[in-house]
Amino acid sequence: MNVSEALETRLTVRGFLDRPVPADTVRSILETAKRAPSGGNLQPWHVYVVSGDALVDLKAQVQARIGDHPTGEGTEYHIYPPNLSEPYRTRRFRIGEQMFATVGVAREDKFGRLMQFARNFDMFGARTGLFFAIDRQMQEGQWADLGMFMQSIMLLAREHGLDTCPQEAWAIWYKTIGAFLKIPDNLMLFCGMGIGYRDPDHPMNSLRSERAPLEEFTTFVGQ
Repeated sequence: MNVSEALETRLTVRGFLDRPVPADTVRSILETAKRAPSGGNLQPWHVYVVSGDALVDLKAQVQARIGDHPTGEGTEYHIYPPNLSEPYRTRRFRIGEQMFATVGVAREDKFGRLMQFARNFDMFGARTGLFFAIDRQMQEGQWADLGMFMQSIMLLAREHGLDTCPQEAWAIWYKTIGAFLKIPDNLMLFCGMGIGYRDPDHPMNSLRSERAPLEEFTTFVGQ
């Protein structure tokens, strides 16, 4: 599989098969992904790989708290800008509507939407989870570096016949996850990522999110 094919076939999978990912495969992906670029070669990423009984326990701890704290523990950063302007607000609204439509959850069905959101914390059935953290002294440039590292992982996963689900939703449980993984105080949890084998029959995996046309986000100068 070449890079173009990996990009074209990558999607945020919200339904995984109940099939474990070999530890050696995850290790191989991370070994290659560490070649991702970073300004000044800082390599600011930290990743925790959780699987087996450990992931089952972590999921159970979070899910046990959801009933009393449906919005989690807060976050240490804004997942989305507080006053999202256009066209970004419409894009976010539209993908949300499209996702819920695939599983028959109506806009007015608040309970159904909460239940679907809670599936984030089962990692949509993934048997391996990656949790990404970054040193608190880092700035915007290094957060971009972390994103490039994560994108490298997602594309390499496709090369291995795997899929991923990057999930900033895990940031709302940063205290629970930090304690469980013993993340040092100098690191900030950014997000989680499920990795596993795509369930081809899950309706959400049939959704192909829209992209703006090239002319909408590109300015060519000097041609």
